[in-house]
Amino acid sequence: MPQETVTQFRNQFRGKLTETTDPEYDEARKVCNAMIDKKPRLIALCADVADVMKAVHFGRQNDLKVSIRSGGHNAGGLGICDDGLVIDLSRIKFVHVDPAARTVRVGGGCTWGDIDHATHAFGLAVPSGIISTTGVGGLTLGGGIGHLTRQFGLTIDNLLAADVVLADGKFVVASADENSELFWTIRGGGGNFGVVKSFLFQAHPVHTVCAGPMLWEMDQAADIMKWYREFIAQAPEEINGFFAFITVPPGPPFPEHLHFKKMCAIIWCYNGPMEKANEILGPLRNFRPPAFEFVVPMPFPMLQGMFDGVYTPGMQWYWKSDFVNELSDEAIALHIKHGSMMPTLHSTMHLYPINGVAHKTGINETPWSYRKAVWSEVIVGVDPDRAKKEAITAWARNYWEAFHPYGAGGAYVNFMMEGEGEDRIRATYQDNYERLVQLKTKYDPGNFFRGNQNVPPEGSTRNAA
Repeated sequence: MPQETVTQFRNQFRGKLTETTDPEYDEARKVCNAMIDKKPRLIALCADVADVMKAVHFGRQNDLKVSIRSGGHNAGGLGICDDGLVIDLSRIKFVHVDPAARTVRVGGGCTWGDIDHATHAFGLAVPSGIISTTGVGGLTLGGGIGHLTRQFGLTIDNLLAADVVLADGKFVVASADENSELFWTIRGGGGNFGVVKSFLFQAHPVHTVCAGPMLWEMDQAADIMKWYREFIAQAPEEINGFFAFITVPPGPPFPEHLHFKKMCAIIWCYNGPMEKANEILGPLRNFRPPAFEFVVPMPFPMLQGMFDGVYTPGMQWYWKSDFVNELSDEAIALHIKHGSMMPTLHSTMHLYPINGVAHKTGINETPWSYRKAVWSEVIVGVDPDRAKKEAITAWARNYWEAFHPYGAGGAYVNFMMEGEGEDRIRATYQDNYERLVQLKTKYDPGNFFRGNQNVPPEGSTRNAA
């Protein structure tokens, strides 16, 4: 690419354009997952929607591969690309709360911590994830699972509208009343259909929740998992709890005698009358008293930020995932076998419940097709040491391969690594896949937005490679 072409783009750009020769280039190309080491040609830190439109035009006119980076984590590092253009939204950060309408408009570069901070002042929250440093854009476009899923649904179930820049560089609004087909695609279809500059969400009354972890010894894991599979299937919608295998971090609130110990856990979030929390959880305490618990009333942002200090940016991450309909005794035995072999302090397995209100949306109402699944499972090998990359990858793969026959088939796109293949993506969207292909053909016939868990348009020869 002639330098003159880049210079012309720079002169029309309000934000910051970073090239390979700039001293800040190596820092600018870093992503949360340090296992990803890609070298883009240009990184366009957009200041506003006009910058996004110019960047899309520039990428298309110069036949560049493009990736979209918002504010956060992306498991597979799909916010960055080799030898292409990164459209970076991290400077488009704003949160406007309308407390009367209980709506929140946010910029595409925000993290969930930005939203939690702003909404909490009004006693509100938007259903999101479990770590506050997660980006709003990626989590939302993939679906959005978190502490409030059973009570208020997925993040996409609370999306009212979005401002989108399409592959031809045009700006449109997507909502139930305007560009409704596009609105359908972005509620679970990932980054396949455009760059979302801002989102409008429905918020809900959430202020102080009774929340936190309960921990048990690994020799009680089978009993806890069997109790949990029955409980979560019929639990009140106002309580959410995800099951996990963890290695206890060496710090508060965990007592020193549990530090570095492999244990099983349930991380609770109850958003209802505080006096009922103990009534709901009492049978579990009586059945198998926890070795440790820190389930207390806390501001919702405190729960959202509880794991931020454990999972800091710059670690090695390898993810594997499945949707899960049921936990048989055989599946539980496999979980315990592999969960007991977690190779590092940060490696873990989570089972996130996706029932309750999330089941009340029809299978075809959004691209998210596993509306009847009970859990989204994620197995993640994590460690800050690059030398442990092979160990954490092998553990996660072996664990997933053993459990996969007991899964429901597809996987949450936000928990998928790059290059898992078209079959996995088809399995994830099931009967909604063909409609996504048709709408991809309408909105992005050249597969310009292909740096994602890609749904190629009809007749496309371009893929995510």
